Amino acid sequence: MPVNDAPVWFITGCSTGLGRALATAVLERGWRAVVTARDPEKVADIVAGHEDRALALALDVTDATRVAAAVKAAHAAFGRIDVLVNNAGYGYLAAVEEGEDDEIRALFDANVFGLADVTRSVLPGMRARRSGHIVNISSLGGLAAFGATGYYHATKFAVEGLSESLAAEVAPLGIKVTIVEPAAFRTNWSGPSMRQSATRIEDYAETAGARRKSTMDTYGNQPGDPGRAAQAIIGAVQADEPPLRLLLGKAALDVVTARLDNLRSGVDAWRDVTLGADYPDDGTVTG
Repeated sequence: MPVNDAPVWFITGCSTGLGRALATAVLERGWRAVVTARDPEKVADIVAGHEDRALALALDVTDATRVAAAVKAAHAAFGRIDVLVNNAGYGYLAAVEEGEDDEIRALFDANVFGLADVTRSVLPGMRARRSGHIVNISSLGGLAAFGATGYYHATKFAVEGLSESLAAEVAPLGIKVTIVEPAAFRTNWSGPSMRQSATRIEDYAETAGARRKSTMDTYGNQPGDPGRAAQAIIGAVQADEPPLRLLLGKAALDVVTARLDNLRSGVDAWRDVTLGADYPDDGTVTG
C-alpha cells in the first residue's frame, strides 16, 4: 500500500500500556500514526525507523490549546485523520466520601473533558470527508461499578453515554464509533499510573480499603495482554460492521453478563411499580 493511501491513526496516551501497544501495531502494519503523549520523548522509540509515516507529538488532553495544535499538526503532516483513539486517562482509588476535590476534577478533566475536546477537534475533518472511526477507550468499569473506584466509574460511565450519543449523531455522516471496555490488562493502570486519595476513613476499611489493596496487588499479574487487545481493536475498526461496544478479556465478559442478569432481575421485580408511575389510560390524575 502506498504510504499516502495508508490510513492515519491519531492515538492519545501512547507512552505506556494499550496506547503504546496500539501505536506499535498500527505502524507494524505499514499504516500511518500520530503518536501522542505528554512527554514525546517517551514515544520516540515507537516512531523510530518509521519517520516517513509516524509523528510523535506532545499532547496533554486537558490543555485545549495543545489539543487543537496537535490535530492541526496531524493534518499538516498527513492531510487527514481516519481513526481517532481516545486512550489517555488514569484511575483514582478512594471511597466516595474520601474523594478529594482537586483530584476528582483532574480525573474528569483527563478522562471525560479531554476526550471530548480531542473528539470535537477531530470531527470537522471527518465530517468533511464523510468518513472516519472514533474509538473511545472506556473500561469494564464503564458498565459495572465496585467500591473504591466510584469516581473512576463515574468518568467511564460518562464516556459510555457520550459515545452512544455521538454514535447516533455521526452514523448518517459515515463516521463510526466503537467503545472499548477492557477488564484488567497488564498496564500501569493499577501501578505507577494509579492515583489514590490521601484520606482514609476507617469505616470503609473492609469495603473501599480492601479493594484499594486488591486492585494494587494485581499490578504485574493482570491477565489481559495489551498486544492482543491492540489487535482486537484493529480488527474491530477493519470490520464491515464494527461493534458499538467491544469487551476485552474474560473477566469483562463474565462481569457484564452477570450485570445484565442482575439488571433484568431488578427491573422485573419492580415492573408493576414502574408501569404504575404513568398516567392511567383514561387520563385520570392522582396525587
